[in-house]
Amino acid sequence: MRARDVHVWYGETHAIKGVSIDITLDEVVAFIGPSGCGKSTFLRCFNRMNDTVPSARVTGEIRLDGEDIYAPDMDVVQLRARVGMVFQKPNPFPKSIYENIAYGPRIHGLARTRGELDAIVEAALEKAGLWTEVRDRLQEPGTALSGGQQQRLCIARAIAVDPEVILMDEPCSALDPIATAKVEELIDELRGRYAIVIVTHNMQQAARISQKTAFFHMGDLVEFGNTRDIFTNPRETRTKDYITGRFG
Repeated sequence: MRARDVHVWYGETHAIKGVSIDITLDEVVAFIGPSGCGKSTFLRCFNRMNDTVPSARVTGEIRLDGEDIYAPDMDVVQLRARVGMVFQKPNPFPKSIYENIAYGPRIHGLARTRGELDAIVEAALEKAGLWTEVRDRLQEPGTALSGGQQQRLCIARAIAVDPEVILMDEPCSALDPIATAKVEELIDELRGRYAIVIVTHNMQQAARISQKTAFFHMGDLVEFGNTRDIFTNPRETRTKDYITGRFG
């Protein structure tokens, strides 16, 4: 995905100010910055989740494989299948584990037979590292799983419709350290199959799992580059002050 000169307003509030960035397939990109800096707002531009906020207005250009995602003829339902989203709190549907995964492929017509649907469900759970834990429990409610398993179920649900991009908005903030480690391992395993963008308030997490890091402050993209460089040799004073804990 490629964003150029993106601005976002909520009413009179200028939340994102002229941000340009490229998201590529082979790298996990982390968005870091203090609370309220605009990182989640910008993330939600990539699958037009800001459309659901009546006061939100987005300008600039965001392209997915060369297509303008804000073009009038863009099918937003199809866009959100191509650009999946995993939220801060695990939000499984109030359905069985099987139906949580099968729902998307079914409404998008990705399976013609029950056998094909079974294969999609198994493959998605396998990619999410959950198959061996739930294969004998597929008819149990998704909400019966632990918090970490629920979050991996939500990742499997996003994978099931064969997206190109997966957006993750602080996916580990509600999880314990063991569950967090499993989700981080999963993100690393998925790198290269999908373009992945993660918003995180945890700088250690960004350093562990991302190859590129974008630092946001008060709606500005202050610095974007290789994660190692951002954390060891930032070019901008604001980046250095944030990483060293002078503000946050």
